[in-house]
Amino acid sequence: MDIMSKFLQAEINSKELYEELYAFVISYGIRNGEFEGNEYIVKKMDRDNFIIFPEYTDEEGGRQIPFSMSLYKDKLIAEINRYAQDKELIIKENM
Repeated sequence: MDIMSKFLQAEINSKELYEELYAFVISYGIRNGEFEGNEYIVKKMDRDNFIIFPEYTDEEGGRQIPFSMSLYKDKLIAEINRYAQDKELIIKENM
């Protein structure tokens, strides 16, 4: 299973979660920031570039990031919309 598939399965479980993530990605008011999901962080580097990664805490309270993926906004939007459609959380006309 690839990073994107793991991310989508962990973070888009309902229409509300989809809408929150989508709003974060497309927002021009948020130029830089983080969206903290159930397991993954979506780091907005600027309006067009994102890094997706899981974040875990070890026994000593340290931060562990075992892998990450960078992608452009259009690709991220396409992937979350496709997944939400496949899960019947949204219909194509609403995008």
